[in-house]
Amino acid sequence: MPFGYHGCYLRIDLSHNNVASRTGGGRVKQELVPLADTVLRQFIGGSGLGVRLLLDEGCAHLDALDPRAPLIFAFSPLVGSSLTTSAKFAVVSKSPLTDRINDSLASSGFAVAGKSCGCDAIVILGRAPEPSVLIIDDGQVRVESAADCAGMTCQATDTQLRSRLGNNFRIATIGPAGENGVRYATISHDGRHAGRGGSGAVMGAKNIKAIAVRGTQRTEWAHPREMVAISRDLSQRSFGPATAKYRELGTATNMLTFNRFGALPTRNFQSGAFDEAENLSAEQLGATRAKTRESCVTCTIGCEHLYATDNGAVRVEYESLFALGSLCGVGDADVVLRASQRCDELGLDTISTGGTVAFAMECVERGWLDAPWLMFGSGEALLRAIDEIGSREGLGRLLADGSRAAAHAIGHDSIAIAPQVKGLEMPGYEPRALQTMALGLAVGARGADHNRSGAYEVDFSDKVDRRHATLDSVRHAIDTEDRAALMDSLIICKFLRGVFDDFHGEMAAMLRSVTGWDVTPDELRDTAARIVAAKREFNLRAGWTPDEDTLPERFFDSPLPNDALAHLSRERLDALVAEYHRQRGW
Repeated sequence: MPFGYHGCYLRIDLSHNNVASRTGGGRVKQELVPLADTVLRQFIGGSGLGVRLLLDEGCAHLDALDPRAPLIFAFSPLVGSSLTTSAKFAVVSKSPLTDRINDSLASSGFAVAGKSCGCDAIVILGRAPEPSVLIIDDGQVRVESAADCAGMTCQATDTQLRSRLGNNFRIATIGPAGENGVRYATISHDGRHAGRGGSGAVMGAKNIKAIAVRGTQRTEWAHPREMVAISRDLSQRSFGPATAKYRELGTATNMLTFNRFGALPTRNFQSGAFDEAENLSAEQLGATRAKTRESCVTCTIGCEHLYATDNGAVRVEYESLFALGSLCGVGDADVVLRASQRCDELGLDTISTGGTVAFAMECVERGWLDAPWLMFGSGEALLRAIDEIGSREGLGRLLADGSRAAAHAIGHDSIAIAPQVKGLEMPGYEPRALQTMALGLAVGARGADHNRSGAYEVDFSDKVDRRHATLDSVRHAIDTEDRAALMDSLIICKFLRGVFDDFHGEMAAMLRSVTGWDVTPDELRDTAARIVAAKREFNLRAGWTPDEDTLPERFFDSPLPNDALAHLSRERLDALVAEYHRQRGW
């Protein structure tokens, strides 16, 4: 067995259990399943290992919310080390929103505590007979009733369970959205979320309100002195110019940049510029509100910026500001911050929430949906819609399944303006203005995604013309996708990507110091491509067809109103997608 691993995963079947009272402990069926060295080397950990285990379970044909469908928490060899940003875990499952692969990542002490239970991944199957908390205590598994947490927010659930179990447990929870089966519900820990694709709904379908972990089983490192030297050097570089914008302003700094480039999605992608963008900018928020900075566990960057509000501090990210702000035409910062906070409390993905609400707003505007209160620019309407989605009441019954499902229910060919790919709502990148990113969004295995494709970086470079993508753009898009797959499997934060002089060489040295493998840069390139291909294999088994690799019809109709040069034809995107498949060997 290589260093950095336990060499096994913990497989739990909730269908074979009796839930005990709060003070007891019902037992479940559990087994430690060995992991072959070859599997670990070929898929590493995190997203890569999670997808491999998902394929091994043979579940692609099942409904995502079927009790037999697995929910996987996957760690990595770097978890528990001193390497900066390495305290991360991946949540992998079939998505109830897209019916395709879903892998979401989060940073927190849950990763370290989970791996310390003596396993490299946790695979959960079945359904508990009543709302429960799954407790993994140094590898021993039990379930207890979570009846006292029913309907609680993510944060309240964490507080309640810490008072019961003790502060040395690390707890991942779902909010009311996950309990109510909202198909873009999140899994939360310490205010951070495994956010996209609805993993919270999968957890809720298993009647699991929370998972609590603690352990004492550490792994050893192959070359500890070398690893410490790499850690120190990487930490020092993480204070440099490549991460300065994240430290100083956070991801919210993108708001004004994207608006200036005409790439800020506004009013459900009807425009790429928002007149009130400055109200939501990091610069304006920082000038008008008290602000604190926080870091994830083991992170030296400190990109998290929390702004004071009347309802407490709110963690602010660009994607939340865009989705709940410009996309819905809302420029009132107080409302947008409250909306983001409310999504965190309910356990809702902010991007899918904003995308689905903005879509519904445009349907109302066009006379296709009878909800006159839901208007672009109305903060009151936005907050009401979020609450109705979280509870699946009123209009929330329609919107809780996402914009694609809502479009099919509304009719009027509204699917043409639903801002989604494969069912996953689009992030804050206008594809007509960023056409390499348009390709990345179209071919993404889990749908429209800025975390699995960094093609927007290429668009903002001098490598391509961002408004006129050519076939040469494809190799750059593939490279960003492969790099993301590697970082998501090691796992380290993508905010470090700019600090590396020799990306694959330094990744290889890092992995070698932890595992002892004599891994080469070329091997890691092959590993990344293998992981991307494994995601596609799952999708093929789940029913993927080539016509899914596209964008909504809206983006082919006309140029951006604010930028006549930003025009994307269907023929151009189809050619890019075909070339992407050719270069992938698919």
